[in-house]
Amino acid sequence: MKWSTAGGVFVALAILLYGTVLVFEAFDRNSNSASDTIRPFVITMGPVWALSIWAAAVLLRKPPT
Repeated sequence: MKWSTAGGVFVALAILLYGTVLVFEAFDRNSNSASDTIRPFVITMGPVWALSIWAAAVLLRKPPT
């Protein structure tokens, strides 16, 4: 594992975390109840986070010897 790869993954996850907060705020801006916010937020961001975690695991995996 190269330090540049790990650093890049860390920066990408930090940007994803910031984007997640922005998406939550966008859903929460015009909602009337908690279910109006949480359900669409989870449906939207769940796959994004799952794909990001999978991609980070692939990038940080040790190459086969």
